[in-house]
Amino acid sequence: MKVKYFAWVRERIGKSEETIEPPSAVKTVEQLIAWLAARGETYAYAFEKPRVIRAAIDHAHVKQDAAIQGAREIAFFPPMTGG
Repeated sequence: MKVKYFAWVRERIGKSEETIEPPSAVKTVEQLIAWLAARGETYAYAFEKPRVIRAAIDHAHVKQDAAIQGAREIAFFPPMTGG
């Protein structure tokens, strides 16, 4: 699946997107965040406060308990403010 990173999540990881294959045990957005955070220091820094991270699966905003099975694209971004 393709994973995209936006704003300070992208800056902390050092890339805007990548293609990954998480283990089959990773079934939700929350579990994916934990798996990504365990991939190294930059990922751990980007996901150090997982509750503030927002996610979208195939361009639809989802909660962290959403299933990732069948997702073509998952995006992670910080909370947004309007203006």
